[in-house]
Amino acid sequence: MLNDTVTTGQELAWQETALCAQAGPEFFFPAPGSSTREAKQLCGACEQRKACLEYALANDERFGVWGGLSERERMTLQRARQS
Repeated sequence: MLNDTVTTGQELAWQETALCAQAGPEFFFPAPGSSTREAKQLCGACEQRKACLEYALANDERFGVWGGLSERERMTLQRARQS
């Protein structure tokens, strides 16, 4: 069964030019309790930050730094958007 959100290659094109493509996943998915500061700094300089954040929110990404926000920050933003 397919879920309601189907992601196409065009919708993911932002990933090709995102700065995170040049860093390893451990940078954006740190161990619990570790700092996310460096990942957020890299995201802050990335032209694809908004597209990344929108992707994470639309696809309910629950782990890691996406669009410069941590899991908790994305959850807070999502709740604010729903109210």
